[in-house]
Formats: sequence, C-alpha cells, structure tokens
Amino acid sequence: MTAAIREAIVRGEFAPNQRLVESDLAEQFGAGRGGVRTALVELAHEGLVERIQNRGARVRAVTVAEAIEISEVRMVVEGLCAAKAAEAVTDAEIAELRTLGEAMRTAVASGNVLEYSELNQTLHRRVIEISGQGTAADVLERLRAKNVRHQFRLALVPGRPSVSVTEHLAIVDGICARDPTRAEHAARGHLVSVIEALRATGPGSV
Repeated sequence: MTAAIREAIVRGEFAPNQRLVESDLAEQFGAGRGGVRTALVELAHEGLVERIQNRGARVRAVTVAEAIEISEVRMVVEGLCAAKAAEAVTDAEIAELRTLGEAMRTAVASGNVLEYSELNQTLHRRVIEISGQGTAADVLERLRAKNVRHQFRLALVPGRPSVSVTEHLAIVDGICARDPTRAEHAARGHLVSVIEALRATGPGSV
C-alpha cells in the first residue's frame, strides 16, 4: 500500500498540497483504511506526505531550496555510483547504456520532453543498479520521490534538455570507458548544472 501511494505521488497523480482522504485512497487502491493510515504515516516519515492535526494528510510541497539540498546530496551519492558503475560495467551493459544514450539524444532532437524525462530516469536507475550500491540505491530512491516534480519542471525549461542530454552522455562515456574518475566527475558536474538551473527558477514549491 505504501509503495502504491508513493508511486502515485511520484507520477504526479496527486498535486502538491492536495488532501489525501483515507476513505478515497482506500477505495482507489482497494485497501482497508487501517492500511492506508499506516501508509500515510510511513510516507510522512519519508517526507512525501504532511500530516496536519485534525485535518488529515496532504501531499507535501517541496520548495526550490529543499530541491537544491536534495540535489547536493545526490551529487555526492550519484558521483559514487557512477564511479562504481565504471568499475563494474560489463560489455553487455556498455551496449545498453550506449543505446539508452542515443535514445535520449533522439528524444531531445525530436522535442519529446516526456520521453526524454522517462529515459533520464531510466539512465539514472541503471547506473545505480550497475554500480551495485544497494545502500545508495535506497537513499536515492527516497530523494527521487521528493524531487521528481522539480526534475520534470526543469525538463520543460526551454533549452534545458539540450544541456542535460550532453551531461548525461558524458556520464555514459565515462562509465563505458571504465574510467571511474571521469564518470564521477561527469555525474557530479551534471548535478551542479541541475542546482544552477533550480536556482534560476526562483523561489517556490512544487
């Protein structure tokens, strides 16, 4: 139940600050209200849901300042994962990453922002999986859930995908070259760019 509600929030089915009514969620997900209540408590601990006394729960809005903090943590952890992936990557995984990179390039060239955003998430997930860093994967999954709206918002900024895809291809190149230092530098550089882009969006929450 927790995973189902979490994924619905990540996919944007519930808007920031939207009330989460236990009876409605129980009906939507085919679960008991007790299970829904427990899930909301767990998601509140993760920072995805905000529980308000006598008013129930709502989707927690993430400010730009918090999104920047999250990205700073991601910069360190994803840099580590990229370096470890460069050490562990197989020939088959190199071919997979190259194909994924070309698909991202094609999506940007055709202006398909939604497809690019999905491919972006796939690449980040595969790098983490290839790295074999289970603890990092757990940390990054929680951060991703809190930050996904800002990531999609950035993808809609004119010209941003063209910048982003070049940075992602540099990560792919570093991993495929089996060069940990180069891969880590590329991953950290990408997140520095994300932070700068977030700052440019100004204050607010998503």
